[in-house]
Amino acid sequence: MSTVAEATRTVERPVSRGRWLRRTPLGRFITKLPFWLLIAAIFIYAIFPFYWAIRSAFTPEGELFRTPVDYFPKHPTLANFREALSTPTFQHALINSTIVAGSVTLISLAIGSIAAYALGRFRFRGRSAVLYLMLSMTIFPQIAILGALYTMITRFHLYDSLLALIFSYMIFTLPFTVWVLTSFMRGLPGDLEEAAYVDGATPLQVFYKVLLPLIAPGLVTTGLLAFIAAWNEYLYALSFIQTPNKYTVTLAITTFQGKSGFQQPWGQIMAATVIVTLPLIIATLVLQRRILAGLTAGAVKG
Repeated sequence: MSTVAEATRTVERPVSRGRWLRRTPLGRFITKLPFWLLIAAIFIYAIFPFYWAIRSAFTPEGELFRTPVDYFPKHPTLANFREALSTPTFQHALINSTIVAGSVTLISLAIGSIAAYALGRFRFRGRSAVLYLMLSMTIFPQIAILGALYTMITRFHLYDSLLALIFSYMIFTLPFTVWVLTSFMRGLPGDLEEAAYVDGATPLQVFYKVLLPLIAPGLVTTGLLAFIAAWNEYLYALSFIQTPNKYTVTLAITTFQGKSGFQQPWGQIMAATVIVTLPLIIATLVLQRRILAGLTAGAVKG
């Protein structure tokens, strides 16, 4: 009996030093330390340019190039913001960028949602070809079609007008909007649509009364991305706009000149950069719940 008991007795193996170290609080901290150091390095690498822009915006012009570098301004000032906002070109640029980016976003959502409804809820020949054509339009770089687009805009007499920017920006925002919203339309359950048809609703009524409210997170996400892309665009604005009163914010920032005319007013440039970036940050913070819902909705089938 004693032999059987000894044979069935659980043999306690000695715990290895590495496993024992991972079980203690100090050991868990040491094992996770490289991961947190990597996260901290990525965070500093991504945030430092924004921090430096804010720091330079609040630093007086005479202290920007002082050595040793002051990472926090000793005498913060709002003079750079006042001078940037008092520049007529920058004032017009804020209005122009708002008009262009807002128009591009609204038109892309209006056309894209209808196209997504047709591509996502109806079956017809060539549907896959249309979707892949939309996707292929986002692959080409902007400069690849700049020459042909310039010829088209000059023939339509749209050069040096905001319509030229709206037309050119939609070439890239509209295919992206259609592609993303089509995936949202496909993920919606068909029972709701069938129930609406039984109640006598027309396809148009089903679209804007039943399906459109359900893809609101997708509309917010794609609309914000389209707005950011149109707001930050520089190449087409540089190519199609000539009059300073029609500059967008990306062009207006490059036109700041110092009092002597031979130096770059980096304080004003950084202040203008902060002003231009601030609306995007506010919009992202306000709509963050919708954005997260839109980014994760496509991963779950209804």
